[in-house]
Formats: sequence, structure tokens, C-alpha cells
Amino acid sequence: MKTRHILLAVSCTAALALGGCASNPTNAQVGTGVGAVVGGAAGNAIFGGPVGTIGGAAAGALVGHEIGEDRDQRRGYRR
Repeated sequence: MKTRHILLAVSCTAALALGGCASNPTNAQVGTGVGAVVGGAAGNAIFGGPVGTIGGAAAGALVGHEIGEDRDQRRGYRR
């Protein structure tokens, strides 16, 4: 029974992961993800603890999104 649950969870996760890759991400989406990771790591290193990590991730995501959005506009990205 336990193996059945694990296989079901793995197959659902794989289906969701593959569905998320249906189209190429924009620079704004990539920037948001990268900014959140880098900001979270920097916030944890500078302030320590979960509050620093969450605050750094939020700030990094915001900055990364804005930079990526600017690059999308410069390239003339069409949605």
C-alpha cells in the first residue's frame, strides 16, 4: 500500500513538472526565480534565520523580476 502511494505521488509530481515546461519562460520569470534564490541565500548570510532568508528572497525576487522585465521590453518580447 505504501509503495502505491509513493508511485502515485511521483507520477503526479512528474506530470506537474512536465506541464510547467510547456512553454519557454520569459526573462521576467527567470529573473524572479534566480533573484529569489540569490536573495534568500544573501539574506540568510547577512541577517541569519528565517526572517532574513524570507526577506532576502522577497527582495531578490522583486529585483530579479524588474531586471528581467526590462530585458523583455528591450528585446521586443511578444506574448
